[in-house]
Amino acid sequence: MTTVLIVDDYQPFRDSARGLLESGDFDVVGEAEDGHSALRLAEELRPDVVLLDVHMPDLDGFEVARRLARLERPPRVVLTSSRDDYAPLVAGSAAHAFVRKDALSAETLASALG
Repeated sequence: MTTVLIVDDYQPFRDSARGLLESGDFDVVGEAEDGHSALRLAEELRPDVVLLDVHMPDLDGFEVARRLARLERPPRVVLTSSRDDYAPLVAGSAAHAFVRKDALSAETLASALG
């Protein structure tokens, strides 16, 4: 089963994402509400995937993705946002994919991961 760390500053989204992903073949191993917590938990929990919001109070998702890529065992990063305009920016970033928040499901995450 693929392990996932959910990172978003909005608790209701984290709750919803957890339910959607756990209904599929994903095991949510942790949640973080900001970039610094995400980096700490990713190093500690070593998830396969980090589902990462672009907008957070401390570090944006692109910066967190860059830092995650430097870990000894970097996770695959899927950025999320309610805005489509970030999708084209993923190609030049350390993230693997982008999924709109309103399109998130276990199936769309699996598809984004290829």
